[in-house]
Amino acid sequence: MCGRVGFFSDGLFINDVQAVLGDFINDIGTLPPHYNIAPSQQLPALLSNHHYTNTSFGFIPHWVKQPKIHPINARAETINGKPMFRGSFRHKRALIPVNGFYEWHQEGSYKQPYWFHPTEQDYFALGAIWDEWYDNEHDKIITSSAIITTEANALMQPIHDRMPVIIPKESWALWLDSAVTEPEVLYDLLNPYRSDRMATYKVSTRVNSPVNDDVDLLSPMSPETLF
Repeated sequence: MCGRVGFFSDGLFINDVQAVLGDFINDIGTLPPHYNIAPSQQLPALLSNHHYTNTSFGFIPHWVKQPKIHPINARAETINGKPMFRGSFRHKRALIPVNGFYEWHQEGSYKQPYWFHPTEQDYFALGAIWDEWYDNEHDKIITSSAIITTEANALMQPIHDRMPVIIPKESWALWLDSAVTEPEVLYDLLNPYRSDRMATYKVSTRVNSPVNDDVDLLSPMSPETLF
């Protein structure tokens, strides 16, 4: 699964979106850096309608009467067959920019967190889906998202059997094109990312608490833990 991320290159992502995709609508402005974004918190996303906006991290399809669960991930292998995700996969895809993500591995009596980050650029653009749900009780629309996961690459496999889908810049336009509704056209984008374009190392268990949100979370535990 992918349930904890950090994002602190907002300006760079905005510039890249402008260069790659042209005009878009920025509903956020300038984001402060965040090093530990957790489920139910606000997760920035570039939607297929070319709005760059905050989304609730935990998916709510528009057709549910009351959201009982808020899945944060959708599996690439079954996303087109699940009624909860199928409509958004075909019509409402998104990019979620992150400088990296955390994953935990059982090591002895505790779970050790690892930070995964790109080596050839400052951030990943994760493949995601989104939807809008009307909250009658509070008279507002909630825009929510879920990160798509796929099988782990060689770097991830010792830590976890899943990893987020990462969309390369050359495929951003295709991924966000809501006119593309044929799943077969998109499946090649759901493959594991290349291991040689990523790196990982152990970080402090302080990241376990979403209350902690500071740059020190990214400090390696020690040089010998680097992969």
